[in-house]
Amino acid sequence: MEPAAKPSFARGFISRLLLLGVFVLLFRFVYVVTVRGGSCASGDFCFSSSSTEFLNLPVDLIVEGFVSPTSKSLCVEAASGHEVLALKEIGVADAVGISMKKSPPLVLAGDILHQPFGDNTFDFVFIGRILDQIRRPADLAGEIARVLKPKGILVLLTASGGDLYSLHSLEVLFACCKKVRSREIKSPDSSKSLREIVFQKEEVIQIFSHKGMETDDDVDPSIGGNLVNKCSMPEHKLQLLRSAEPLIEEEPQKPWITLKKNIKNIKYLPSIVDMSFKQRYVYIDVGARSYGSSIGSWFKKQYPKQNKTFEIYAIEADRAFHGEYASKKGINMLPFAAWVRNESISFEVNHNQDPKSDEKGSGMGRIRAAGASSKDLSPGNLHMIQGFDFAEWLKNTVTEKDFVVVKMDVEGTEFDLVPRLFETGAICLIDELFLECHYNRWQRCCPGKRSPKYQNTYGQCIHLFSSLRESGVLVHQWW
Repeated sequence: MEPAAKPSFARGFISRLLLLGVFVLLFRFVYVVTVRGGSCASGDFCFSSSSTEFLNLPVDLIVEGFVSPTSKSLCVEAASGHEVLALKEIGVADAVGISMKKSPPLVLAGDILHQPFGDNTFDFVFIGRILDQIRRPADLAGEIARVLKPKGILVLLTASGGDLYSLHSLEVLFACCKKVRSREIKSPDSSKSLREIVFQKEEVIQIFSHKGMETDDDVDPSIGGNLVNKCSMPEHKLQLLRSAEPLIEEEPQKPWITLKKNIKNIKYLPSIVDMSFKQRYVYIDVGARSYGSSIGSWFKKQYPKQNKTFEIYAIEADRAFHGEYASKKGINMLPFAAWVRNESISFEVNHNQDPKSDEKGSGMGRIRAAGASSKDLSPGNLHMIQGFDFAEWLKNTVTEKDFVVVKMDVEGTEFDLVPRLFETGAICLIDELFLECHYNRWQRCCPGKRSPKYQNTYGQCIHLFSSLRESGVLVHQWW
């Protein structure tokens, strides 16, 4: 009997030793979470920032019915695995994580943009701060929409979303879902507050369309020079317009000075909102002229981009500038005239500019209306060029998920193009518009005389700007 007692004693000793080890690990776990708030030091067992932010959420979520013990759950970019563990601790047994990094147990290593799960797999999905860091948030949103079941719950945390514009952009990004709740929460390891947003996937997923746009059946055939608001007017647009610089409503006596100085007053959209949750970033220069006119001298150097890379489109019909763009990388050159239809049109160019004339616009190309007088024009000044429907092109090129900036300097054609943008609903796709309005202004060379080049008045220009802003378009007076 004596020899049998030794193995029993040994097993008991080993069991007690293992229990002691578990107790030490548990104590270390509790210490890191409660005392140190999950901050990491070398060699410490610790939480990543997203996992510490998630620790207090599961209980609230289960109490409020967003997640249940029977929910098949996924934690995206759960590099530490603690998000999954937190769900399991509250009774959500069927929980798994996925991460692009080397992963611990409970977490699959894989591409979060191409997840190894079937469609409509999960009842609950959690996304941490990865949405703030990833370069392709729209692709991640699409993948989450695919794996989430109808009526499934998505919870995400973000350090962005501090303004109505970015929140709206986030809702557009997750067009598959409806927002259930949005609230600020405290982050244990960050001085910046976080936002927790809860979405629910709708049972019937509608194909994404431009929100607020009407169909062509709703177009007012008598639109003429009147603008018809075809965009929705949500609170985030009103907030932007309240922040915009005031329009110069009184006609300046020296517009070449006043309008140029006004550029300093412009409040650029990226300086007042977070534009992180956009699919693409696009700048379109309509009437670009030379590269240095506005793309190189202004947009590249001065426009605030929040470290985003913009796709650039230069639209210029004057062939004198086309050669320059051939050597410019990253510029999509459209050698046509922005117009209201796809058709051949007359284009007036006067490169033999009188050096004594300081009238702005002389020498610049512009579309010439049919039947307009050819007085003072040499045969070489009028060309037939190809015009294209700019509004339709815009609708085929960008979506509401994109951040779109347009600069328009079209030598009077704005009175045709802007109504067309409203008529088609394409105006809704423009986040920020820089518009130069051409009118019969006072001339610097000849005191008391107005420019004969344009027939519109300054009052008509102000009406154009005011109508745009009243319709929810953030437009600036450009020079």
